[in-house]
Amino acid sequence: MNKSPQHPFELFAIDHLLSEEERAIRDVVRTYVDAQIRPRIADWFETGEIPARELALELGGLGVLGMHLEGYDCAGTSAVTYGLACLELEAGDSGLRSLVSVQGSLAMYAIHAFGSEEQKSMWLPQMAAGAAIGCFGLTEADFGSNPSGMRTNAKRDGDDWILNGSKMWITNGNVADVAVVWAQTDDGIRGFVVPTNSPGFVANAIHKKMSLRASVTSELVFTDIRLPGDAILPGVKGLKGPLSCLNEARFGIIFGTMGAARDCLETAISYSIDREQFDKPIAGFQLTQKKLADMAVELGKGTLLALHLGRLKDQHLIRPEQVSIGKLNNAREALNIARECRGILGGNGITLEYPIIRHMNNLESVYTYEGTNEMHTLVVGEALTGIAAYR
Repeated sequence: MNKSPQHPFELFAIDHLLSEEERAIRDVVRTYVDAQIRPRIADWFETGEIPARELALELGGLGVLGMHLEGYDCAGTSAVTYGLACLELEAGDSGLRSLVSVQGSLAMYAIHAFGSEEQKSMWLPQMAAGAAIGCFGLTEADFGSNPSGMRTNAKRDGDDWILNGSKMWITNGNVADVAVVWAQTDDGIRGFVVPTNSPGFVANAIHKKMSLRASVTSELVFTDIRLPGDAILPGVKGLKGPLSCLNEARFGIIFGTMGAARDCLETAISYSIDREQFDKPIAGFQLTQKKLADMAVELGKGTLLALHLGRLKDQHLIRPEQVSIGKLNNAREALNIARECRGILGGNGITLEYPIIRHMNNLESVYTYEGTNEMHTLVVGEALTGIAAYR
């Protein structure tokens, strides 16, 4: 006699590891994604357009923008709770989670951690509400994995700063009200809070993407932008600033990728039970069950890793190399799961009637951004050997 199917997370008793509050907030985000994102996301992906300002206000009302930050109208949740929200958002689409990550873990976090009281009071409440959108300018066209070589620069002119340069692959760039921009100065790399209506600020949308199509991606160009002296982030000098922000964003990715993988696997399991070949469901064939079992194991392991790292983060014990382990493993395994699930759906796997090809394409970007798979591999290798192989 056939038994009732179990959800992959049930095999690992994931809910048993969460508090009542964590489950409740997770479920609120899941309900929002199911009601507001799933019915529209395929169309946004197909057209390459997304109502970013509308979504920012909805997400602000939901309380997920900067939700792990304290004060300034931010929710002040735990790291695990934030991670679970990222998981549910990316189960909807990686672009949605990227919007939230860039807003909260990059732009807002930089201002919260390193900004002046005036910068925090001016921007953080607006950004938490979704009334102002932020972006984060670090990567340049020729300097991705090696941000120390950036050419963007800020020079003193009396009490002011003059900013010149460009940034590439900037999420939210075309819709942002404020950009946190990192630039070379005579005092090393420094961060600047740059209103996007500043004369000399231009954001050029990047089109013809085959990944993260439901996300705004831009090139930022700065031409003699005059900034007041207090535009600088006073709390940090050097690469420590932007790299600490990236670790915040990578943490969300560790959870988020498991959301995309979960959505793919749920779809593949359901499809395999309903789809019949040779007079039986394809779920009843050994090859299909092996694929599903292997993916469920990797999904469960990755989710347990995310929860473990979240508990460490909440105890202020997490280290950068541990974040790299999470990003390395979970981005890789999520992409593998998406590819395998695509195959289970056969020809139907390439259509936007099902979410898998969309997740698979998105995860190709997630696999690369916030540190490539290769760079995180070398971070772990350096931790194990004490030798920096990337220099």
